[in-house]
Amino acid sequence: MRSASGNGFDSSDSFAVSGAAERTARLHDIPPSITPSHGDDSHLLSRIASPADVKALAPNELAELCREIRTTLLAYGHQHGGHIGSNLGMVEATVALHRVFDSPRDRIVFDVSHQSYVHKMLTGRAAAYLDPDRFSEVTGFTNPDESKHDQFVLGHTGTSISLACGLAKTRDMEGPNSGIGNVIAVIGDGSLSSGVAFEGLNNAAEQGGNLIIVFNDNEMSIAGDFGGMYGPLARLRASGGTAQPNLFNAFGLDYRYVEAGNDVSALVAAFEEVRDIDHPVVVHIHTLKGAGYDGEETHADRQTASASPVSFDSPTGVHPTDNVNHSEPWHSDHCNLSDHEPHEGQCEASHWQNPDAAIGKPDNPRKHYGKMAMAALEPRFAAEPGLVVISPATPGSNGITHEFRERAGAHYVDTGITESHAVAYAAGIARAGGTPVVATTASFFQRAYDQFFQEMSLNRSRVTVLDFLGGLSGSDNTHSGAYDVTMFSNIPGATMLVPTSARDYLADLAWATAPAGSADAPAGPVVIRVPGEAILTAERDATLLPVTGGQIADRPQSTSLPVSVSSASGGISAATVRGTVSVTAQRAGVRHMLDWRVNQTGSHVAIIGLGNAYPLAEQTAAALSADYGITATVIDPRQCTSLDSDVLESLRDGHQQVITLEDGQLEGGWGEKVTAYYANHHVSDGSRNPHVLNFGAAKEFTDRVPLGELNERYGLTVEQVTEAITRCF
Repeated sequence: MRSASGNGFDSSDSFAVSGAAERTARLHDIPPSITPSHGDDSHLLSRIASPADVKALAPNELAELCREIRTTLLAYGHQHGGHIGSNLGMVEATVALHRVFDSPRDRIVFDVSHQSYVHKMLTGRAAAYLDPDRFSEVTGFTNPDESKHDQFVLGHTGTSISLACGLAKTRDMEGPNSGIGNVIAVIGDGSLSSGVAFEGLNNAAEQGGNLIIVFNDNEMSIAGDFGGMYGPLARLRASGGTAQPNLFNAFGLDYRYVEAGNDVSALVAAFEEVRDIDHPVVVHIHTLKGAGYDGEETHADRQTASASPVSFDSPTGVHPTDNVNHSEPWHSDHCNLSDHEPHEGQCEASHWQNPDAAIGKPDNPRKHYGKMAMAALEPRFAAEPGLVVISPATPGSNGITHEFRERAGAHYVDTGITESHAVAYAAGIARAGGTPVVATTASFFQRAYDQFFQEMSLNRSRVTVLDFLGGLSGSDNTHSGAYDVTMFSNIPGATMLVPTSARDYLADLAWATAPAGSADAPAGPVVIRVPGEAILTAERDATLLPVTGGQIADRPQSTSLPVSVSSASGGISAATVRGTVSVTAQRAGVRHMLDWRVNQTGSHVAIIGLGNAYPLAEQTAAALSADYGITATVIDPRQCTSLDSDVLESLRDGHQQVITLEDGQLEGGWGEKVTAYYANHHVSDGSRNPHVLNFGAAKEFTDRVPLGELNERYGLTVEQVTEAITRCF
């Protein structure tokens, strides 16, 4: 049984390794003589500067080129990390594409573009994979800023066919002067579950003209493939492409099948047959995900750099595999998280490989808090039949382990790469009285914006959303979560909670998923921003929370609304403020989930740190106390849906400055609402109108910029915030 590719994202740190060729050979037990070297012209890959060089090779040299590429990918994965499995499976197909077609006149569009590493190697960027000192020169996705051979910046799935339709439409309208030849979309079976892919297929058949859809079928998304179409696809493979129903024929598309998807000669022949075709055609190629992994390597082996030898008995290093433990042919094997023990075939772990330097490190926030949420929900399954966890693919990246999925049974649903469907599906579950929890990455949720407004919020559906990787991060420009607060917090009827500790996170989850009809249940959808790196680091080292040491008062349970009272010194009472809820936050069952928490009372300066920026609030307060003798009020708002007007009014007395900190887009974000509050509620006594300073991110895309560098860029450091505060006195 063979397997596959999909959609999703993890990030890794690049690092240099001395003696790269020697270390690479040692890691894999590959003789140095076949380890590609960026400075050795005896190796084919080091001589490839453009697709023209691929065309110039003798036919019998193509298999050797594929072997060198595969060796390079394996070494690169150990040293740098990346989307290795999908690239290993696409080596022969990519070599064949550049052998047959004439990029960039012939336009090749890679769906998601996880599998574009080989394409980059063949279009002048091989050194970025051969030389550790140059690993950071290219992104993990296609990018026109890098090369004219890359058509789009892509990191989300399902769009390649639609994009290719657009390129072909302009070519056909403009004729020979368009400068565009063949148009080729490369899409995997995991990506095909995305609704926009079906929209593209539908349009392609209607539009007509030259359009070649290379369907890379490796029987795998990031996790398993899920959906009704995968049974018919399996029967197509088993029949050599002759079985009916044929999904592509049903759309009115021509169809060809290539079983030997890792045979470069067979692929060259197949692509030559459809080159310059005058109508849309699907070329269905059956490939092996992770082709070249030996399947023997263990976690312990990687730690000691003594992995089992990679055998290259076959011309390209591709081995037969039979690692399927499920009875269903389209589900993954029992490998666990997405960075654990990669191997050939239906292996979730080969989607993303962490570098060897990351082995043994603690879980990142996504996995840490994701596992925590699943552990909290799982004991409830037996008593709550309507409680369902929904992941639109990418489960392992967010700590939804294979073991959890197996135990959860029908309480866990992988909808495939279908964020829009996942949210609408959850709204349907909620309408029927169930308790859905939808979990995925912040940037992927952008794809379901309409469903958040209509099916979820307009219908007041009791949906809980776990928003992973929200806020600033060192991710690439297609996966930044810096825009999640501006999106979720401005949807009418939705509540967005931003917990700053594991305890609050679990309390928020319990409240959001309270069974329908319970007295304390929220009235509509709740988005919980899963804590990020700053929160997890502070939880592991309480000295990073110098004001509270991580010890905070319990959430108040009183339903009364006492009036805030100013102290004689101009400060405010933390106990009083903790017991208040703004009028706008009042509604049945809220139980003070929306009140702000004052963790330190003071005067002159109030610092409000939202979510991942909260540790910075405490650290800034400690610096103000140590260096200037100022005891600042420190506030954790815990949510960004509404303002706690009682707290804001209380700050008028004794506070000249109110500082807001957020690790997301400042423009249109949360902090500006605090500024607007005081501007719109100006009082005649000028001394009672505090000056507000907002700190957050610029409205821009960032690409693999380290988090520390982003914080410096946006003024989100203790030194910069402190300097701005004291400059205003």
